[in-house]
Amino acid sequence: MFKLIRITTIPLSLEKLLEGQLTFMNQYFKVTAVSAEKERLEKYGRDNRIKTFWVEMTRAITPVTDLKAVYKLYTFFKSENPLIVHTHTPKAGIVGMLAAKLAGVPIRLHTVAGLPLMETTGSKRKVLNFVEKLTYALATKVYPNSKGLYDIILKEKFASPSKLKVLGKGSSNGIDTSYFDPAKYSEEFKMKLKQELNIPEANLVFIFIGRLVSEKGINELIQAFRKLHQSNPGCNLLLVGPFEKELDPLSPETLDIIQTHPGIIEVGYQQDVRPYLAISDVLTFPSYREGFPNVVMQAGAMNISAIVTNINGCNEIISEGKNGLIIPPKNEEALYKAMLRLLENVKFRRSMALKAREEITANYEREAFWKVLLNEYKTMEEIKRPETNSSVNKTTG
Repeated sequence: MFKLIRITTIPLSLEKLLEGQLTFMNQYFKVTAVSAEKERLEKYGRDNRIKTFWVEMTRAITPVTDLKAVYKLYTFFKSENPLIVHTHTPKAGIVGMLAAKLAGVPIRLHTVAGLPLMETTGSKRKVLNFVEKLTYALATKVYPNSKGLYDIILKEKFASPSKLKVLGKGSSNGIDTSYFDPAKYSEEFKMKLKQELNIPEANLVFIFIGRLVSEKGINELIQAFRKLHQSNPGCNLLLVGPFEKELDPLSPETLDIIQTHPGIIEVGYQQDVRPYLAISDVLTFPSYREGFPNVVMQAGAMNISAIVTNINGCNEIISEGKNGLIIPPKNEEALYKAMLRLLENVKFRRSMALKAREEITANYEREAFWKVLLNEYKTMEEIKRPETNSSVNKTTG
């Protein structure tokens, strides 16, 4: 078997964004997962029966640490001689692609699941633009995980069309609809969880899942919900996810409202979000930028209609009026009106919810995506195999 090395900046991306995928690929390749946070990475390896290799990486701009990571990966690649190195997330992308190029890895792949630089300006934006272009130049193939990202990459002239490809209908991993299945949760279970969270049985529940940061539209969401609740107290907002006070903090006013508002329930990061989706009626996801958001697919699979912003990924999963509503990003008033509309129009909301799951099962089934990616690997393996075998013979001959 040929060797496949998959790299993310932090293990959370392996756990959530690529859940199950590396175990599947391990049937066809000798897979190694590379990431930071040694203990968590090793636990991931044990849980998924995957080899791991730890490299210190950060999501911030840290040139010295990054160069050390490049050297450590370079020596690792030279010793392992992998056929494929496949990176995800911006930092892992530049570090992994540079090391793989220097080490002569024949197939160098990078998945783009979002562009943080789109919310950046000034000199930092110029640096990030350069890094993005360099990452794509070092890769043999680049996979934007949505059609919208594909268009943005071309518009920004980060890469040529010949280097880009969207796999399937988008996403980095699809969705396991047998796992995200509303039928798994009984009315009794849902009633008990609502009681534990002090949510009245008759209340409509809006839910947000993700990092509680500014670029996810949380400031706008909190203000829109506060306005909605003033005239419609029979609703709650459920926040599921961690704060990131160092990288992208919320406004002090928003934090205060989250902590004191009687209609807002904040439960922090949850390993399993399904119970919270099971008791919710509408996903509110007013993000500024995404790749191809898992949360929107998860909510859809759980038969929940969604309010999303008109950005790539979100506007590919959601069709206006069919399985959700699409609003402009950074628009508190539009978000409020959409929330009010779904609160008041029960029939419309439920009709969209009924269509939500069938949309996901038809287009984004997880194992179908895995097979698309496996076929991509196998096709490249066939192309590169003679070249790889030749280089091995020269080395050993």
